[in-house]
Amino acid sequence: MAVNTKIIQRRIKSVKNTRKITKAMEMVAAAKMRRAVEAALNTRTYASLAWDLLVNLSKSQKKVLPLLETRPVKKLLVILVTSNRGLCGSFNSNILKKIAKELADPKNISRHRLLDSIIEPSENIEIDVLGVGKKGVSFAKKNDYDLIASFTELSDTPKLDDVLPITKMVIDDFIEKKYDKVVVAYTDYQSAISQVAKLRQVLPVSEFDLEKMLEEAGEDDDFDIKSDLDISDYVFEPSKEEVLDIILPRLVETQIYQALLESSASEHSARMLAMRNASDAAGDMIEDLTLTFNKARQAGITQEIAEIASGAAALE
Repeated sequence: MAVNTKIIQRRIKSVKNTRKITKAMEMVAAAKMRRAVEAALNTRTYASLAWDLLVNLSKSQKKVLPLLETRPVKKLLVILVTSNRGLCGSFNSNILKKIAKELADPKNISRHRLLDSIIEPSENIEIDVLGVGKKGVSFAKKNDYDLIASFTELSDTPKLDDVLPITKMVIDDFIEKKYDKVVVAYTDYQSAISQVAKLRQVLPVSEFDLEKMLEEAGEDDDFDIKSDLDISDYVFEPSKEEVLDIILPRLVETQIYQALLESSASEHSARMLAMRNASDAAGDMIEDLTLTFNKARQAGITQEIAEIASGAAALE
């Protein structure tokens, strides 16, 4: 019996040490989550004003610019945003399940949904993946998708400079007509306990998708995506077309950057919740093991008393 109690004691000590680790990881994830959520909120005003400016300029723009060109999709690029590490609950599995389901029948995400019509894709659609995060890279390799690039060294709170190489590659390939449509798959942060896997169109720049993304990002009561920008009295130099040529790449950067920030906030929230659940489970396990230890020790003491009493009775 003494051996059993020692084994139980070692297990209790091991679980306590594990609980210390998960508690520390929970606190670190909570601190990172606050920074990531603040960064995501800070981009919304810029995104809203850029969106309003695009809409107003596009109304009077007759020439179709390269980043606005809509053509039937023959080749699709997916920017897949995941994490580099695990221990974050169902964060990675949710986005990977969604993208696997969508890519099994890519015609749905390959359609161009305009304000007044829908452009259907080609029959055979080629799919390439740009992986942001090691889990997404592994998914692409495992499922035999062409992985054109991987970005696995981003910080816990991505900066705009981290997005620029991704944006340049995507824009150049789209202008060269290597891809007919670019979408980003990411996890949208809604609250500390709720994150939703989503896909959004990045190129061609779509008023429909951009407005939808901003509306979902602006659910907070203190944020309004409508700035009521009136540019009718403004004169643009050198021309509206050249202004749009500058604004459109910035909008693409904003969409990808926003997706990375939302994903980062979601990852840290999921990890915080997973570590909290692990700490709670460790506490329950310690209670059960302590109860088992006390029962084993009590049984050992009872047995020793019984043996002493039996020996005393035999001497009599």
